[in-house]
Amino acid sequence: MSSDPVVVGADLGTSGWKVAALDLAGRVVAEEEAGYAVDRPQPGWAQTEVAVWRHALDDVLATLAGRLAGRPVAALGLSGQMHGVVLVDGAGDALTPALLWPDQRAVAELDRWRALPDADRAALANPLVPGMTGPLLAWLSGAHPDLLDRAAAALLPKDALRAALLPGTDPAVTDRSDASATLLWDVPGERWSTAAVAAAGLPARLLPAVRPGAEVLGTASLPVGEVPVVVGGADTPLALLAAGTADGVQVNLGSGAQVLRPGVRPRPVADPVVHCFADADDGWYAMAALQNAGTAWAWVQQVLGLDWATLAGCLHTAPPGAGGVVFAPFLTGERGGVAGPAARGGWTGLSADTSRADLARAALEGVAFAVGAALDLLPAPPDDGVPVVLTGGGGRDPGLQQLLADVLGRPVQHVQVRSASAAGAAVLAAHGVGVPVTPQRAHGPVVRPRPVPELRAARDRWTAAIG
Repeated sequence: MSSDPVVVGADLGTSGWKVAALDLAGRVVAEEEAGYAVDRPQPGWAQTEVAVWRHALDDVLATLAGRLAGRPVAALGLSGQMHGVVLVDGAGDALTPALLWPDQRAVAELDRWRALPDADRAALANPLVPGMTGPLLAWLSGAHPDLLDRAAAALLPKDALRAALLPGTDPAVTDRSDASATLLWDVPGERWSTAAVAAAGLPARLLPAVRPGAEVLGTASLPVGEVPVVVGGADTPLALLAAGTADGVQVNLGSGAQVLRPGVRPRPVADPVVHCFADADDGWYAMAALQNAGTAWAWVQQVLGLDWATLAGCLHTAPPGAGGVVFAPFLTGERGGVAGPAARGGWTGLSADTSRADLARAALEGVAFAVGAALDLLPAPPDDGVPVVLTGGGGRDPGLQQLLADVLGRPVQHVQVRSASAAGAAVLAAHGVGVPVTPQRAHGPVVRPRPVPELRAARDRWTAAIG
């Protein structure tokens, strides 16, 4: 077994960790996963204790250490689910659970952002979403003002986890890719928005410093050894970094789905329908986001009593268009654009002839149609035959790749790495310790679209059904 060093990236997902170790040639030499539950103590709430994340990370890194068989780890980078918030004290200890991006408790607080002058709202360059950091903090300021008084910083998920890994260091740090996704960030000004912070009722002292994602903040004692830890970045731009998508379109399919157009310029608009976020370097990307993708499929599996292989297999056992059945995947509402926060999920178009396979196929098609609707919201990609880059666990199935190609009308190519976000975090870690690493990308076959009239008709029915 080689004794050459590796760099490790760890992606803090909504429902689990994904970790990847890259050698200095950019090859993925080991990957591991570990799951955890999202706590939903009230309808519309979604939260997780930071301690749950920390214990799960220790477990998955211990397993990874066994796979590495003594190879030294040169650095660790963290990738994190975007938005959300954790209040921490001066030692970096969490005072609250992490309130997560699917959380809906701050819907009423969005009125504070709607009341901003147009210029201030336009500078945020993003749709108003209750699960973003600012609205959740506004809810906390009303529901638990004592916690804000005790808090030293309001952190995004990966930053709160990093603070737990680095006791004794200043916890109040984030990077621009996460800061830009808070509804507290002046996008063209590249700074915290004084107007949005005031609207949220927040003391400015809670805002973290914004530092480069590759900056080393300290050394953590981990199951893989004593390891330098860099600031890290948000999961979506790190997936872009790992996949090498500089132009065109990338679709990340995980618990949610993100349809991405890199290389854009911020365009301040008071009421945009798509997001504009900072990437992992010094640029920007546009994103049309869906909160319900893999989470909707997991719900369908539970309700219909199907494992994933059987669910995906319905693409072969049920006809295109699912016998007229339409599935809206919006179980937790949406961000606007494709659907709004009040939207909900369900099947329509049922008949006495509808089978379980029809219901399953309609669920797969419904998410694919939502991805297609999200792509339609973005600046048009070049029509040059370059495949849509597909990342995330939801895109591994060949049948689903074909479905997406058919729905999008564009070739699709999956990047065959378990977590592009974790691989991107490892690249950041390498740069932080002065080792330039370019990930070696294993791409699957290019899947080309087919003319499927029944699918086109089904998409028209779906569009009409969601209004």
